Amino acid sequence: MQEGSVWEAIMFAGRHQLNNLTAIVDFNGVQQEGFTNEISDINTEERPLAKKFTEFGWHAIEINGNSMEEVVDALRKVTSFKPLAIISHTKKGAGVSFMELNKAFHGKAPNDEELKQALEEIKKAGIEKIGMKTGAEAGVDIL
Repeated sequence: MQEGSVWEAIMFAGRHQLNNLTAIVDFNGVQQEGFTNEISDINTEERPLAKKFTEFGWHAIEINGNSMEEVVDALRKVTSFKPLAIISHTKKGAGVSFMELNKAFHGKAPNDEELKQALEEIKKAGIEKIGMKTGAEAGVDIL
């Protein structure tokens, strides 16, 4: 979201009313260098990210991106004359103690030991505890 070419594409899509376009922004508040709000003003109370999309001619909605039900509902809200922006608020590394909101895991995969621990924690917690459901539980057919 912090590149000029991204905003050029957003402006173009809004200007030309590309109603067959849906953008999902995974807004987890973490980037490689730290927390987004410490690095950029991309989403402030005065100028929220969703408002920026609407200013460029998009229909924008905000959801809990860790809820598959909300994701599916949002994808069903396609408008007839505007592109759709879904601002998906997620928790980086949700359900894994050492990964949750940890910028170190923004651009790297866990090693074998970390992967084993992460999978154990997710299994122990259960997918419901971290606010997610499978696609099938949310009524989505996975091809």
